[in-house]
Amino acid sequence: MKNVSVIGAGTMGNGIAHVFAQSGFAVTLIDVNAAQLEKAIATITKNFDRQIAKGSITEEQKQQALGNLATATDITEGVKHAELVVEAATENVDLKLKIFKQIDEAAPAGCLLASNTSSISITKIAAATKRPELVIGMHFMNPVPVMKLVEIINGYATTKQVTETIVALSKQLGKVPCVVNDYPGFIANKILMPMINEAIISLYEGIAGVEEIDTIMKLGMAHPMGPLQLADFIGLDVCLSILNVLYNGYGNTKYAPCPLLVNMVTAGKLGVKSGEGFYTYTAGSKELVVSSRFK
Repeated sequence: MKNVSVIGAGTMGNGIAHVFAQSGFAVTLIDVNAAQLEKAIATITKNFDRQIAKGSITEEQKQQALGNLATATDITEGVKHAELVVEAATENVDLKLKIFKQIDEAAPAGCLLASNTSSISITKIAAATKRPELVIGMHFMNPVPVMKLVEIINGYATTKQVTETIVALSKQLGKVPCVVNDYPGFIANKILMPMINEAIISLYEGIAGVEEIDTIMKLGMAHPMGPLQLADFIGLDVCLSILNVLYNGYGNTKYAPCPLLVNMVTAGKLGVKSGEGFYTYTAGSKELVVSSRFK
């Protein structure tokens, strides 16, 4: 396998394109927004420069990797030579189904189709195509160039050969693949999101403050980041979306999103990307400041 197309030039998409290009694959990064593609290439270049500063790659390796990258604003054009397409669009089921129908029509026969979804059913996504046996979940962790895990999700029809191919490919990228089956939230978010939700419930009920909750989990449980800071980093809208997938999928009230989370998302307080969540974020500052709403 040499040719990979990545759909979506946001944070996850540019990270996925980065690791494939660095590993020697010819990568086409696809996004309908040309400005977003320019921003993605600039981000990838900056991240390569960070790797050079740390001594993990050379300037020559950076240039080779950048030479492996191409961009496209049209899906049909962008996937026509692909052997693998990795979709990394917004976590919206209708959008993903639409994209997979387009990919299925345009990609060569035998091309594998993967989704970077963190919670949406691979079986449902695969059902939008005429090649469900070639569809699989390839859930990278953020930031993709740094995080080692890839959660591999088998859809109902995914063949063993496809799974083995994606596992081997993940190892080729320097990642550690873990294979799971297709149920709401898979494993990563089935465990993580209830923890984050419980932290928000604890704040909502006045049991402890933002800093106290995060400090207890960092110092007491050896988590590198507290659950409320992590929720801000993921995006509170994404957390809410995944919790709704879990709640609707299992029909169990333990997955019901905390009303505080719902209100924050409704108010547009989404975390890092909006500048405020449980903490406030100022460009260029690494200081962690609790939002005035929770002081």
